[in-house]
Amino acid sequence: MKIFSILVFNKDQSSEQAQLLKGASDLSSFSFFNRSSIQDFMNFTGKLLVERSGLGSRTSVSEQQYWLHVYVRADGLAGVCVTDQEYLQRVAFTMLTKVLDDFATKVSSSQWATIKNEKDCTYDGLPAFLQKWQNPSEADPMARVQEQVEETKIVMHETIQAVLDRGEKLDDLVKKSETLSDQSKLFYTQARKMNKCCNYV
Repeated sequence: MKIFSILVFNKDQSSEQAQLLKGASDLSSFSFFNRSSIQDFMNFTGKLLVERSGLGSRTSVSEQQYWLHVYVRADGLAGVCVTDQEYLQRVAFTMLTKVLDDFATKVSSSQWATIKNEKDCTYDGLPAFLQKWQNPSEADPMARVQEQVEETKIVMHETIQAVLDRGEKLDDLVKKSETLSDQSKLFYTQARKMNKCCNYV
């Protein structure tokens, strides 16, 4: 079981746009030369899923052998974690709940909209969460997790494509994206063609 990335976003409730506030990743299992592009795509797909998820929702999306778990709180603070298929969904959502609660206690909600990039965010708790929660036995007791899951409907999607609006394609969104570098776009195109070097995209 493995967590590759934890991301915290602020979702603007009027525009529904999401801004990455802070992230932490463990990409040591990927080729060194692909890590930057893989990180770009994790950030890109995390942002996309937060923007497409409603306030107060929890969603899990499967993309090849990875899962993206998304929790958007009613106040617009959102967490995304990228895991392998073996990582338990209930544990991922318990972790995201703890991450967002910790973030909210250490970074005032009045600051969220003013953070324009990760360097502006002083929160430094994500690496510790990433390390601690690699071992799912750190999760809360099953009863508490079950209670949280029952409170919020969890939507399961087979692929990222299922989250997109009718007629939209991930390929088109990647081409239009201003947040992905040309190198990352080229990597995405090549990975789609070869479907070997990196199964994340």
